Amino acid sequence: MTETTEAALQVPPTEKRPTRIHRAWFVAAVAFVTIIGAAAFRSLPGLLIDPLHDDFGWSRGTISAAVSVNLALYGLTAPFAAALMDRFGIRRVVAVALTVIAVGSGLTVWMTAAWQLMLYWGLLVGLGSGSMALAFAATVTNRWFTERRGLVTGILTAASASGQLIFLPVLSWMVEKHDWRPAAITVALAALAVVPFVWLLLRDHPADVGLKPYGAQEFVPKPAPVTGAARRTVKVLFKAARTGPFWLLAGTFAICGASTNGLIQTHFVPAAHDHGMPVTAAASLLAVIGVFDVVGTVASGWFTDRFEPRRLLAVYYALRGISLLFLPMLLAPSVHPPMLFFIVFYGLDWVATVPPTVALCREQYGDDSAIVFGWVLASHQVGAALIAFLGGVARDVFGTYDMVWYASGALCAAAALMALVIRRRPVPVPLTAAA
Repeated sequence: MTETTEAALQVPPTEKRPTRIHRAWFVAAVAFVTIIGAAAFRSLPGLLIDPLHDDFGWSRGTISAAVSVNLALYGLTAPFAAALMDRFGIRRVVAVALTVIAVGSGLTVWMTAAWQLMLYWGLLVGLGSGSMALAFAATVTNRWFTERRGLVTGILTAASASGQLIFLPVLSWMVEKHDWRPAAITVALAALAVVPFVWLLLRDHPADVGLKPYGAQEFVPKPAPVTGAARRTVKVLFKAARTGPFWLLAGTFAICGASTNGLIQTHFVPAAHDHGMPVTAAASLLAVIGVFDVVGTVASGWFTDRFEPRRLLAVYYALRGISLLFLPMLLAPSVHPPMLFFIVFYGLDWVATVPPTVALCREQYGDDSAIVFGWVLASHQVGAALIAFLGGVARDVFGTYDMVWYASGALCAAAALMALVIRRRPVPVPLTAAA
């Protein structure tokens, strides 16, 4: 009997002695630490704009273009990575992705031309990071949990913010005191350090260790590997694209990416530096956003288990838009109480949108929700890439970021209205027919 057949016909093993803590929580902890280790690459782009401009004379628009390629690939790779995890398993895909991130980041220290920045940081780190995107968190949550999914999604989403909290102050200190190259090497080493951790401790499915998913009433056999990952990913996209909720989810999440990764994460540090704030102080403020992001995202997961997700999204986007409209008035050479209030407020809302968005994908698209969320995440990163690029261009043309802050605030207001239009579907319907 082949391994595939054995997996398909797997039956529950003899019940083991119950343990206090379900293995699913340990898997979630491993995923959390993995995302933290990979989050170093997300802390660096905003710190590189001014140093690369000074070192090589490249325009901010050129540097932002490389960042936008990275952000776009981060999203566009995600749905294919989710399908590859169904084919080859979570461990293999994540281990390869971390290695690619390390190679891309390490090679940047030898670059001498802008096209190399595009290749190393844009292409390689973008592809690797896309496989470590939130689709990874959605896959782990869907396989290992049937209860507390909103909470676990919030915790795993918060891992990225925790990584930002850990790495941003260190990387900004390196960039300011030494150079940007030691910071790039640190990112590479952080990604490599997580690889053995993933390989030894992460498990693909509860059936691998003879357990039910957390909260499940019955044992769930491990499904056979799904072949044709790319074909399935595209097929799911075409079928989802025929439904209205997909475009509303994609549109709102594109605005989410534009107003977070593309705008604040990429341009907040140079914008604050324009107003005389030291780079380390501005980077520390981003790290504080990471602190409150953890609180806000976990709380959002708890709320998502209890309240209607689309209404939560509307509230989150509306509050974010209002806060961005006030930001140009708050930027100053030093940190003052109103700026701290903005940082706390924005941190609580940073990726609070993820748990309700994942919940709506699960509600609308059932078994294919991880792949659909991957495509929705792709729109998130396309929005981030556009604003990362246009923000740099706007700074070159107008000498200020003010117009970008105001435009992003207006977009968030539109996203709040779009979220309210998403219709409810109480019974999930898979997009693909059973083989």
